[in-house]
Amino acid sequence: MRAFLSIAAPLAVGAALELPVCSQVHTDYAGASWDRSVRIYEYVSNANPTMTEVPVRVYPPSMHQRGPSAIMPFDLSSELEVDYPATSPNLLANFVRVLENETLETGVAFAATSQTFYVIRGRGSSLTRNGTVEWAAGDMFVLPYFGDDVEPVCTTSAAGAQCVVHTCAAEPEYGGCALYWVHDEPLLQYLGVEPSSRRRFDPAFYTSVAMKATVQSLSNTDADGEVKNRRGILLGNSATSQTRTLTPTLWSLLNTIGPKMNQKPHKHNSVALDLAVYAAEGAPVYTRMSRELDGEGALVNPMMAKWETGGVFVTPPGWWHSHHNEGDEDAWVMPVQDAGIYTHQRTLDFRFADEEVARLQAGRARGATIDLATTRTSENLYRGTPAECGAR
Repeated sequence: MRAFLSIAAPLAVGAALELPVCSQVHTDYAGASWDRSVRIYEYVSNANPTMTEVPVRVYPPSMHQRGPSAIMPFDLSSELEVDYPATSPNLLANFVRVLENETLETGVAFAATSQTFYVIRGRGSSLTRNGTVEWAAGDMFVLPYFGDDVEPVCTTSAAGAQCVVHTCAAEPEYGGCALYWVHDEPLLQYLGVEPSSRRRFDPAFYTSVAMKATVQSLSNTDADGEVKNRRGILLGNSATSQTRTLTPTLWSLLNTIGPKMNQKPHKHNSVALDLAVYAAEGAPVYTRMSRELDGEGALVNPMMAKWETGGVFVTPPGWWHSHHNEGDEDAWVMPVQDAGIYTHQRTLDFRFADEEVARLQAGRARGATIDLATTRTSENLYRGTPAECGAR
């Protein structure tokens, strides 16, 4: 006969749970008890634990327009309650300023699987463990962990084995080149891991000419003649053909908003570290963001982040946000996100407000993070570096 456990009456609030006496105490080789790190929590009151939010932040371009050669990390570790530099739980973003005819080393203190550099301003070069790349404003390059056996290129041990040496050849406006540098060291710090010696993806260089030409070749309307919510390109790698992401962890988009245009509210579970590539000076170009929508799909009590050319703003995960250009010129933005991880895990949950409201008005609430009715892919649009760019 099968035996069944009887269900006892529930404990009163605050009552102690009677536990059986342990027959053995487990200790490690140093004699410390294995129970020293044990914690047990009641489920309902801890399933959604109290945690600090990723804050909305704006980092103005003035940070990289003056001063000596320097790295300027966007360190929100206090707000995130972690003991290492981080802008979001998984990523650290930085401005890098390099004065004309000077060099500057950038490196990670622990380890990173992915580093990306976007050239905000100037012309120069970067020496990596896989060779030297020459760059100009609007170019972008991404680096993997090159393995344990490749010699470092930096002169100071503080820069670490994944160091890159940047040289500014020319930048007449502010006397120094500016780079936007993002990497995933905080994720590895949290996990307590280092990359394997096997290179996960190959380095890639995206020219400004190729990226902008591809964006401008896209139609601004869909097959039904409706204006698209966005007009942009996702930057991918041959190693990420399934996720269509910059690296296995990083995701990036070059997106343009036409004059007098609005991009409707949308949301995703990744944190966006948005670089305003270009916004006409004095023009009202901005992003509105909110924790929630009303019944008509409008943002409730939104916050606003103004776009300034070369500035960055942080969009928290899950917040509804919309982009607006009230000026007379195209505005450009390049967000870098940790969406490579979320896309792989099928948890990115990218949603548009109008679709969400339509479902709710029809009496449906989607729980699934992937909506098979709206998922789609298209072909690789890259056809090689344009001849006018020359070899780099």
